[in-house]
Amino acid sequence: MRYLALRFSMWRRRAAVYSSAAKALLTALILLAGSILPATALAAEDPSFRITDVRLQGLQRVSAGTVFNLIPVGVGDEMDQLAVRATVRELFASGFFKDIRIGRDDGVLIVTVVERPAIESITIEGNKAIQTEALLDGLGQQGLREGEIFKQATLERVGLELERQYVAQGRYGASIETDIEELPRNRVNVKIDIEEGKNSGIRHLNIVGAEAFSDEELLDVLELKHPSLLSFYRNDDKYSREKLSGDLETLESFYKDRGYADFDIYSTQVSITPDRRQVYITIGVKEGDIYTINEVNLVGELGDVRPEDLRRLFVVSEGQTFNQARITATEERLTGALGNSGFTFASASGVPKLNDDGTVDVEFFVNSGKRAYVRRISFTGNRVTQDEVMRREMRQMEGGWASSSQIDLSKVRLERLGYFKGVDVETPPVPGTDDQIDVDFSVEEQPSGSISATLGYAQGTGLILGANYQQSNVLGSGNSLGIGLSSSSFQQSASFNYFDPYYTLDGISRGFNVFVRRLDFDERNIARYATDSAGAGVNFGFPIGEVQRINFGLLAEWTDITEGAFAAQEISDFIDKNGEESLNFKLNFSWSKSTLNRGLFADRGASQSLAFEVSVPGSDLQFYKINYTAERYFPITQNWTLRLRTELGFGDGYGSTTQLPFYQNFFAGGFGSVRGFENSTLGPRSTPPVDANGNPIFIGDRRGDPLGGNLLVEGAAELIFPFPFVDDNRQFRPAFFVDVGNAFNTQCPSVAVNCFDFDVDELRYSVGFGMTWLTGLGPMTFSIAKPFQTQPFDEEERFQFELGRTF
Repeated sequence: MRYLALRFSMWRRRAAVYSSAAKALLTALILLAGSILPATALAAEDPSFRITDVRLQGLQRVSAGTVFNLIPVGVGDEMDQLAVRATVRELFASGFFKDIRIGRDDGVLIVTVVERPAIESITIEGNKAIQTEALLDGLGQQGLREGEIFKQATLERVGLELERQYVAQGRYGASIETDIEELPRNRVNVKIDIEEGKNSGIRHLNIVGAEAFSDEELLDVLELKHPSLLSFYRNDDKYSREKLSGDLETLESFYKDRGYADFDIYSTQVSITPDRRQVYITIGVKEGDIYTINEVNLVGELGDVRPEDLRRLFVVSEGQTFNQARITATEERLTGALGNSGFTFASASGVPKLNDDGTVDVEFFVNSGKRAYVRRISFTGNRVTQDEVMRREMRQMEGGWASSSQIDLSKVRLERLGYFKGVDVETPPVPGTDDQIDVDFSVEEQPSGSISATLGYAQGTGLILGANYQQSNVLGSGNSLGIGLSSSSFQQSASFNYFDPYYTLDGISRGFNVFVRRLDFDERNIARYATDSAGAGVNFGFPIGEVQRINFGLLAEWTDITEGAFAAQEISDFIDKNGEESLNFKLNFSWSKSTLNRGLFADRGASQSLAFEVSVPGSDLQFYKINYTAERYFPITQNWTLRLRTELGFGDGYGSTTQLPFYQNFFAGGFGSVRGFENSTLGPRSTPPVDANGNPIFIGDRRGDPLGGNLLVEGAAELIFPFPFVDDNRQFRPAFFVDVGNAFNTQCPSVAVNCFDFDVDELRYSVGFGMTWLTGLGPMTFSIAKPFQTQPFDEEERFQFELGRTF
């Protein structure tokens, strides 16, 4: 038996790899050794033979099939020095092995290997500036993750890259130490100890060559600042390479937006103090002259789009002072217009040409490319919401040409559903084609319903029991369903509602509701009376465009009024005229328009709705109600938004009913109204009953109980801001607010003594802070407010908390 074995050992290093050239040279030398040495040895002994079998030795985790796929020879092949060289090269190139032996036993080829160890775990300590998840993800992209083959060279390369990342953040004192712990069964633990060091602070920031603007003006537009009293909070005096790079672009834009077309930053110097804790930054600039636009031209391939249609999109014109921002805006408008016409890969570039007379010619080079068509629309991330529900919101169709505006509108429609925390869209080109794209939507779902159960006891109201289920996306179908049961001294009720937004394929909606309830308003800070009611209704909605909708409905409602002890005179007077029991058929009509960017926690756009409800002839009572609500968001910055809200309501009787039934009155105060006041306590109050001598009988508040009115006026302003120290603000909505409003009565009964018509002096105000938190059980809202211009209360400041209510 003859054996010929050559051992090839990888050179293991713990020293840092200082250059990629050195590593490449080392790899070449190893492969060269694996190719030349066996060839020389085998040549001396004439190793050529025909392989009758192949035997593998030393395998632990790598499968035999993987090795057989790697080696270029098999049974029946001739084994010579070239084949040995190729076998060694392929096995080493796989990266699975640190030792390889090749031998023969007559016609049997023996391949003995020693596998590299596997990574059992990776532990990272000392990191704060970069999250552990981000570091592990970066290590995984480099091939270092649990279960993978361990390579020392890869670990050393990653260590150097981490140091460069920390240096780019201004942490010049950062250091990375790695330790490898060997474990049984050819496994290792990788430990990475990071010493981040402190951010280097800015000692001085200087701009050399600036004459047209003062240093204060220029430094004010930069993100990097000199140290100040608020730097500990703003962290704007800490140096980082990314911030400096962004500031250089900001400085260039500042000048070029003001006519300095040939502005140039010719040098940037960053000097570090010996202790590496502070830096000096010097920026050298050449301002140049102010240029005026002479000519504006459009050239290039426009497809079938007319040039005059594109020229109308120009925001750059002759005689203007040069402005780079206007050129960029024109580029975006041109690209968008071409994208809406199906030229998804279109490009537009505005190129200024400077003239010696202080003018500049601007040419917009346009390349429309081929018209692109949508091959497929796909959705990811929708674990609950059905694909059909999302697809019916699409305005971009598969097979049609790609339109940027239609794709954007489809994204907005998904956001308005309120089912998703975030919606992203990508349009990758289809491989192998130059005129097709895919539209890929990725969504992150959020709770779209609430489940609540109540078990409690309160003095004066007794035992409180309740259960409610409200879901706006039942089983991912897009339909909404609500079931509620409640029992307390104030309310005993049962209700059911169902709504299908796509009852027909063209977007006609249908909903219906059924309810039975008894309300004792004396327990809710309102006048002493109770109502027993039951009803059923159906409604239909019709879309009129992308952002508008009209709805029609019919509701049959039976109501029975029960006077409480010492009931208000207004209640007794109404019952004397109209009776205690009534059956009314209400016809309702509403119009709504919404351009909000999201269904929940919107921060852009506006919405408004107008609703009209009237009891049709044949009902026991004849009355109508009109209600208008509106809100609008005004972006102040990227994260700060001003929200304005209003609600107006009016109702009255007609025919034989002289006034709006008192139990249909509007109320003000509390959540969703004027916060800081108790629920439903604003507005006209009841007139107490009198005894046989005509003296009023006061029960409780001498001002009377809240009775509401037929006119409602409310408004609010909210300053929405990001919640500090929270990474994901999509679950929180904090805001400072000012609320104003009240309820009035334009037809005060003759017996009323605490009734008033609309008067600006009767408006009530409050200021405060509120926050809504989107939890897994539904939105949770709380606010704290200070009321003003109010009648005396036991407590001027009130804290209100509510579960399951949204803005």
